[in-house]
Amino acid sequence: MKNIKYYIKKLKKSWQFFPTRATYKFLLATLAVSFYSVLQAQDNQYSYSQPVIWFGAASAANFNFFQGSTQQLNAGFSSPVAFHKGNGVGLYLAPLVEIYLPGTRLGVMLQAGYDSRNGSFDSETTPCNCPADLETNLGYITIEPSVRFSPFRSAFYLFGGPRIAFNLDKSFTYKQGKNPAFPEQAPVPDQKGDLSNVYKTLLSMQVGAGFDIPLSSQENQIQTVLSPFVSFQPYFGQSPRSIETWTVTSLRAGASLKFGRGSKLPTIPASTEIKMQPQFRFTVNSPKNIPVERRVLETFPLRNYVFFDLGSTEIPDRYVLLKSNQVKDYKEDQLEVFAPKNLSGRSARGMVVYYNILNIIGDRMGKNPSTNITLAGSSEKGPEDGRVMAESIKRYLTDIFGINASRIRIEGRDKPKIASEKLGGTRDLELLREGDRRVSIESSSSSLLMEFQSGPNAPLKPVEFNVMQVAPLDSYVTFNVEGANEAFSSWSLEVKDEKGKIQYLGPYMQERVSIPGKTLLGTREKGDYKVTMIGHTINGNTVKREVPVHMVLWGPPEDEQGMRFSIIYEFDESKAINIYEKYLAEIVTPKIPDGALVIIHGYTDIIGDVSYNQRLSLARANDVKGIIEKSLLKAGKKDVKIDLYGFGEDEALSPFDNKYPEERFYNRTVIIDVIPK
Repeated sequence: MKNIKYYIKKLKKSWQFFPTRATYKFLLATLAVSFYSVLQAQDNQYSYSQPVIWFGAASAANFNFFQGSTQQLNAGFSSPVAFHKGNGVGLYLAPLVEIYLPGTRLGVMLQAGYDSRNGSFDSETTPCNCPADLETNLGYITIEPSVRFSPFRSAFYLFGGPRIAFNLDKSFTYKQGKNPAFPEQAPVPDQKGDLSNVYKTLLSMQVGAGFDIPLSSQENQIQTVLSPFVSFQPYFGQSPRSIETWTVTSLRAGASLKFGRGSKLPTIPASTEIKMQPQFRFTVNSPKNIPVERRVLETFPLRNYVFFDLGSTEIPDRYVLLKSNQVKDYKEDQLEVFAPKNLSGRSARGMVVYYNILNIIGDRMGKNPSTNITLAGSSEKGPEDGRVMAESIKRYLTDIFGINASRIRIEGRDKPKIASEKLGGTRDLELLREGDRRVSIESSSSSLLMEFQSGPNAPLKPVEFNVMQVAPLDSYVTFNVEGANEAFSSWSLEVKDEKGKIQYLGPYMQERVSIPGKTLLGTREKGDYKVTMIGHTINGNTVKREVPVHMVLWGPPEDEQGMRFSIIYEFDESKAINIYEKYLAEIVTPKIPDGALVIIHGYTDIIGDVSYNQRLSLARANDVKGIIEKSLLKAGKKDVKIDLYGFGEDEALSPFDNKYPEERFYNRTVIIDVIPK
């Protein structure tokens, strides 16, 4: 195996192909032009629209990787040994033009310029035991038309299209060293020349991504944008010669500098200015006291599924499996004693509960001898494989907890009764199928089921435990842009403290964003901030609104006992199933005291589109809110405040990770926090 020093040497060697003088000239010229455009006189009060047509230049490094073989370099020279792998770095330099309407998703791009695919092959040993090296200089004039796609109507964009290359340079240098055993032998002169059988034209493809960074404001008619980008040109279509198997794959990384001319926006008289501006309202809610800790009595739902790994019918080792001598010490309210070794999940206490599901079932069945269950195994391999999965759970309950086998019925199915994979679905099928490979625990015994529920499809009785809640949602700083969905394609935040330090947040598409106070304050106890909301309208304009905010981070207040409940949804569903509606009305609502704050926050798993999941989580939260509001009104409680959040699949805020199907199932949830006055 070649060592690191060798690769460092090869990389340094590759850089000799990079024409640095041309690069420096290009960078100095583009920086000078951009600096002039930023500092150009803007004494008038006009503002300009974002340009539709952009001109500029792109400069990048091509990281080239050689595969295949080459040996016969031309009619006059063949190397005594074949070369197989190599790498190098070459220059890419091209003028460009881009056309796209501001605030839209689609546009077109065209770049045409110099494209170097230089490199050197890994050293080989000839039959005379002499080291041999081969360097190649491949240069092209390349034309690259692309479709530009901005999925979020923001500065981030994807692009892709064909690459048409016309060969300019095809030279090579072959070097052969001395046999180390005979240092006195005469050196072999270097062989230089042009490669034969080189294609004059290549047709391949390229895909990439970029990000537009404005260098000038809309007060400048000539606007400047710096766009770092990366692109990938795969090997197919990039065989430089019509003989042998040598191919080139390239990864390009660089930046483009683009200039465009905006159109002057009409001057708006003061009396009509408000009518012409987008209609929105920007407010910031920063709690005066941000509690760090709060005692919470959590009622955690027990998902009646045990998920099995693909290709295995054994209970996965992430579930807590006891030994017979541990059963006598097992208590449902002390599950932390039996935590799984390889615990995965952002909310550790919740996953400790879930991963004890088999022990909870065994313990409850032991205390209630009249209870019976059905284990329904569902497998993509068929009902028989599902039955084997179910048998492994039955064996555990009978061997470890001593449950009579006659109390456990076994079924095998192709699909569970409520399947995640829907007919006609095309996206994230692998993740959905992982969720359908499971054993469902079904029962009609009331001692195992949630209150007011009956029948084989009823959820299992939840688990209650006391926890210390960290960073509750009512300690978050909330930024509200009412009307943002109609006024803006996206908006972002600029948060500046007293010392001028700036934090940039966003872009966002939703109307309300909540951020933990510690994220903004860091280690500070308090601070005065200027928060600027920057909205980007669909027609390319920018609207700013600034508000002062005083933030305080205090220690915990007096001991406070809160409550937490959770509602679990099936995949892609936004309506609470009937069994939960009665639970919310007759269990949760009566426990909400007068004057309490109820925080309802919805989530989804990572399956599906990000913006769709954000709307889905908000729909779930609104569904729960509607049921609770109706029940509060019926109970005569009118002074309860309800806060609503929809966090979608945001993995920084979601209750659980998304690695395992059980975590994704638990992330399809609405959490209800009840905080007394």
